[in-house]
Amino acid sequence: MAVGTAMDERRNLDAGTQSCEALVRAAFDRIRALDGELHAVLAMDEARSLDLARQADARLRAGERTPVLGLPVVLKDNFNWSGLPVTCGSRVLDGYVAPYDATVVSRLIQAGAVPLAKANLDEFAMGSSGEYSAFGPARNPWDPSRVPGGSSSGSVVSVAAGYASLALGSDTGGSVRLPASFCGVTALRPTYGVLSRYGLTAMASSLDQPGPIAATAEDLALAFSVMVGADPRDSTSVDLPGSERLASLRSADLRGLRIGLPREYFGEGLEPGVRSSLEAALRVFEEQGARLVEVDLPHTRYAIDAYYLLCTSEVSSNLSRFDGVRYGLRVPDAGGFPGMVAGTRDRGFGPEVKRRILLGTFCLSKGYYDAFYVKALKARALIAADFDRAFAEVDVLAGPVSPGVAFPFGTKTGDPLAMYLADAFTVPTALAGVPCLSVPAGLSEGLPVGIQLIGPALSDVRLLEVAHAFQSATAHHLATPTLSA
Repeated sequence: MAVGTAMDERRNLDAGTQSCEALVRAAFDRIRALDGELHAVLAMDEARSLDLARQADARLRAGERTPVLGLPVVLKDNFNWSGLPVTCGSRVLDGYVAPYDATVVSRLIQAGAVPLAKANLDEFAMGSSGEYSAFGPARNPWDPSRVPGGSSSGSVVSVAAGYASLALGSDTGGSVRLPASFCGVTALRPTYGVLSRYGLTAMASSLDQPGPIAATAEDLALAFSVMVGADPRDSTSVDLPGSERLASLRSADLRGLRIGLPREYFGEGLEPGVRSSLEAALRVFEEQGARLVEVDLPHTRYAIDAYYLLCTSEVSSNLSRFDGVRYGLRVPDAGGFPGMVAGTRDRGFGPEVKRRILLGTFCLSKGYYDAFYVKALKARALIAADFDRAFAEVDVLAGPVSPGVAFPFGTKTGDPLAMYLADAFTVPTALAGVPCLSVPAGLSEGLPVGIQLIGPALSDVRLLEVAHAFQSATAHHLATPTLSA
């Protein structure tokens, strides 16, 4: 049997009808039974996790209560968890062991959550399908011949397959939302800054944001509640208004809620099954008293271009430190230092990482900086302004997460542009820095479809309350893949 929701586990742990140690042992049994096929996990330390579980049980017996005390969680392998490898899905970090905990990991552990494993991901979080891990891809539990989405593929698969009720991923341009849509779980990309990036290996610093993953919005709120807050080690971090409402999330009253439908998100290109699932989900909102309003986000057409110019430019800068000198892989070369650096990067980085480094270096080079990078910054400002204008008219926005359902392996790896276009509905919000989440909205041809809900900056709590109200009126989030363990 798969694990229940985090809220189910929370109630059972608090009532004393379930122990954390039993939860953790069952999780490892399920990983051993299923992960040979799904390949969601890259590393784990069972003895350490069981020790943390026993500590959590002792805290529970002593009467202590926190939103996540005793709950197992899976961590994407670009977060530092001291004592375990952090590979970022890349060979260039072979042999590197994290010397400290990321802030969000530390806050989870301090609150009594029990990390189980480090999850598979696209190399350095660069990918939309999960196919770019140096250690082989994770697989979609609904259909292992199809991609789980990326880059937080292993984290999402871990929740969808029932390894744990909570997982932590990161979202740069859609990396928790796209796989959540493909695998039928709920995932949040918070307002930029409300979760510290300290200890998250940087891909694109102005876009990266940790994101919790779970079956439901109510479950997300449990983990989110203990991770939020400014961090002196991350100068971009901020406090989140209303965070005290997260630990006991309530459904929003949808009567009178104005839901904006961006015209640019509902044009050609949506698969018929995705469109019908979205329309059915929107009818649920209307039945609960919400009002649908068409809005315009006119600069959406520039989002993919602007995102990949900015993202690759930051990738070029951030990944320059992986040179064989300080940590990870080192390839000796008789040609001296330049040969060692070149050899290490050539062997250590995969093709997608190399592609993005080269594109970013080109964008930042003399003669092209103004033509590409600066123009992309201006486009980003226009996209953010579109959202500001839309939120002057409506309370939240709704639309697709992806134009289609999970696609078969190998379908898009030969065409990088086609792969990048899978992010067409997720990168605009990343550029604007606003909160958004993917919520299960039904099935199309037996595969999950997600609806994306988007709110103005720092409206994360309200957005989760709206999602909770939708899930209280539907059962899409309760659908699970058929797996035998």
